[in-house]
Amino acid sequence: MIVKDLDIDAVRAGLADGSILVVDVREPHEFAAGHIPGSTLLPLSQFDPAAIPDAPGKRIVFSCAAGVRSLRALEFAQSAGLDIDSHYFGGFKDWAMRGGPVER
Repeated sequence: MIVKDLDIDAVRAGLADGSILVVDVREPHEFAAGHIPGSTLLPLSQFDPAAIPDAPGKRIVFSCAAGVRSLRALEFAQSAGLDIDSHYFGGFKDWAMRGGPVER
């Protein structure tokens, strides 16, 4: 499996310049309690690689609470033949702890 661990700086830069789409794989109640602005929800418990948003020209970056479920999502996506290799290794906990804006 090919994995690119992105840190908060890479995620912030990608969101700022519109080059990434964050796909949050936490559960709906976690997402509702707070998420990275502009991220989209695709819970790992219902994960279907075909449901990953089509985002032409954007790099898909999986995110979860702390980087464990996002790795599973990468594994599922790559097993389905998709060219997705990036996740936010710190996840939402890192984002919130470092003062990233939170959308509810």
